[in-house]
Amino acid sequence: MSRAGGAQTGIGAARHLGAAATADGPWRALVTPEKAGWSYSGLRILDLPPGGSAEFGTDADEVLVLPLAGSCAVECDGERFGLAGRADVFAGVTDFAYLPKDASARVSSEAGGQFALPAARAERRLPPRYGPASGVPVEFRGAGSCSRRVQNFCMPGVFPADRLIACEVITPAGNWSSYPPHKHDEERAGESVLEEIYYFEIAPGPAGPGLGFQRVYGTPGRPLDLVAEVRSGDMVLIPHGWHGPSMAAPGYDMYYLNVMAGPGAERAWLACDDPAHAWVRDTWRGQGVDPRLTAPGTPAGGPR
Repeated sequence: MSRAGGAQTGIGAARHLGAAATADGPWRALVTPEKAGWSYSGLRILDLPPGGSAEFGTDADEVLVLPLAGSCAVECDGERFGLAGRADVFAGVTDFAYLPKDASARVSSEAGGQFALPAARAERRLPPRYGPASGVPVEFRGAGSCSRRVQNFCMPGVFPADRLIACEVITPAGNWSSYPPHKHDEERAGESVLEEIYYFEIAPGPAGPGLGFQRVYGTPGRPLDLVAEVRSGDMVLIPHGWHGPSMAAPGYDMYYLNVMAGPGAERAWLACDDPAHAWVRDTWRGQGVDPRLTAPGTPAGGPR
């Protein structure tokens, strides 16, 4: 089982990266397509102290600035966006900013905070834009112990981008998410090719940091085998194959950010279930959504 560096390395491997495994300059974590061994998806995590700032170029990527905790100002191409942000990832949806490829940008924060910058290798150069929290659709998937809340802030049909697809998922303690296992690594009816990054934050318990688990496995023609214990700041890179479940250990709510991009002519999130486990969906009939996801004032339930 992986904790610090993943069970496999190299191009085409599913990898688990510990919180400090990819630190680079101002970035607490930095994954580019080149570092991942694939072609499209990337992610940076930026920590800013009070009064801190970071300047960077987007180069060949389109990039989002997504507050994980705290607020910030984003400047790009003569535009300036003030992001109200949120207290932490369990405090509901947040506003965000879109930055185009081949741009210079600056992120600054008076109070300090943590910010995720999902990225995708882009062809088109779109204008910088502001994404309001009020425009983020929220849906509930699964039922019972498979319930989770999905915050679709940068999905096709919700927010325009060239290739980048991103969403956030909240899974209450003890629940199974990204389940049944699914994949998106073939161009065919009902499926699109997408490289995917999972970035995790786990709510702490009274005695210290929390934990969860992530499963990734391959097909007979493209084998993979990864079971990773994940903690706050960890990432799992999924180039292909079945992924799920994402397991929130009892006592610890789980957050993950999904970052996806691929070569398809159409920007689409199309996934298929592992047929060995798809039957589980039928067991959800008659079950309700976990009430912790709809009860305000709790970590899993949003604003408090």
